[in-house]
Amino acid sequence: MLFSELNLHQQVLEGTKAAHFESCMPVQEKVLPVTIEGSDVMVQSKTGSGKTAVYVITFLEKYLRNKEKGINSSCLIIAPTRELAQQICDDAMILCSKVEGFHIGVFYGGVGYEHQRKLLQMGCDMYIGTPGRLLEFMEHRELDAKRLDTFVIDEADRLFDMGFFPDVKRMFRMLPDRTQRQTLLFSATLEMRVRDLAWEFMNDPEEIDLEPDHITVESITQELYHVAKSDKFQLLLQLLAQDKPEFALMFTNSKHMAEELCARLRHNGYNADYLTGDLPQNQRQRALDKLKEGKTSILVATDVAARGLQIDDLPLVVNYDIPEDYENYVHRIGRTARAGKSGKAITLADEEFVYGLEAIEKYIKMKIPVIWPDNLPEVEDQSVGKSWRVRPERPQRTQKAQAQGRARKPENKSASKKEEQTKKQNKSKYSSDRTNTKSLGAMSDKERMEYYRKKYGFEPKKKPEAPEKKVQKPQKPQPVVQEEKPKKIGFFKRLFGRRK
Repeated sequence: MLFSELNLHQQVLEGTKAAHFESCMPVQEKVLPVTIEGSDVMVQSKTGSGKTAVYVITFLEKYLRNKEKGINSSCLIIAPTRELAQQICDDAMILCSKVEGFHIGVFYGGVGYEHQRKLLQMGCDMYIGTPGRLLEFMEHRELDAKRLDTFVIDEADRLFDMGFFPDVKRMFRMLPDRTQRQTLLFSATLEMRVRDLAWEFMNDPEEIDLEPDHITVESITQELYHVAKSDKFQLLLQLLAQDKPEFALMFTNSKHMAEELCARLRHNGYNADYLTGDLPQNQRQRALDKLKEGKTSILVATDVAARGLQIDDLPLVVNYDIPEDYENYVHRIGRTARAGKSGKAITLADEEFVYGLEAIEKYIKMKIPVIWPDNLPEVEDQSVGKSWRVRPERPQRTQKAQAQGRARKPENKSASKKEEQTKKQNKSKYSSDRTNTKSLGAMSDKERMEYYRKKYGFEPKKKPEAPEKKVQKPQKPQPVVQEEKPKKIGFFKRLFGRRK
């Protein structure tokens, strides 16, 4: 089906042409006719199936129809990660480029509040972000939830796995009634929590099951190499030298391994960068922009980038570590072969993470082809014996900050004169000592102490004289006077007294 066959507004069709969309993908062909009519849907579709265009086009069509009637419409889209929220914003900017007066705002944590509060004050037609920051604005009445007539939940299963299930339920309770809004829910798997949420808060949603997410894309060439952990990086260098990919995305299970792998690749001449969850948002966005602009050839990431990261024409994905969660394998390799294109996924199985391989093959219902590392080019590892620590890049100062510089304190002329005088005195005081260092070194200890006494004008402390000892004359021994013992008095004498 072509987009022109759908009953879309002319400005929306022009936006699809700007995004180079001609024919609909399966999820777009099945869902768009239902959502354009205003029905609620819960859709099961795999990663990279083109569902972002579904809910963006649906709301743009609704926005333009209501605008002709004099009705204002606004949409709220939530995503599990900041990268996915930014990616949705970028795609929506292209699709709405031909719609006049349409404003989009993206909201997520990890950055300041000032810019996002300005967007709220100006007013947006489409709000995109993560649940935490959006819910905070809604609770503080900075974002009026009652004006939202369209609610989109993207990657619902991922949201719930990350612990956002209570936040999503709170957002539902703050929105208008189910009959007064349209809700679109997209998930890789329609598990019980997703269905319970749909039945509780959605208005008789139509369930659309497309190709499940656990079925891998057929156009991805999967390869598995069994290798010792000590030889894994050497094998990676040989594979890169053989395939020579223009861009590559590599996944590790920990941020420390991501930093180490990035540093070793840099030592071997590759323009690499890394992306982990604890990096500041501006540094994470800078790493993604460098890869998309071609300034970086290899991006090493943890599972924080497994979903929502869209890189056009990404030819290679490498699982440097086998994921501990078997579902993440599909999300990782799904970064390549997007929009019907082909790609390659290489997995390195070492003795530490090989135990997760069985669960992955059971989940994807196939055996990953094992390749033996034969006839690979010989490559020398330049990172042996070097430090693998990556120093974080310093954020570049803006032109405004460079122009302003640091605010200097007002000069006090009287204070500055006093400081200059004290500096001159100190210089004159210690200059002679500096010139006499050679002569002082040749002096003996006694001579040096005499020099210091004369130089600084102090006398050595005199030892306190010992007091004269008085000779005591021997005293004559005095006779010892013995005390008389009291005489004993009888009982009757004490009782009746003595007789005269």
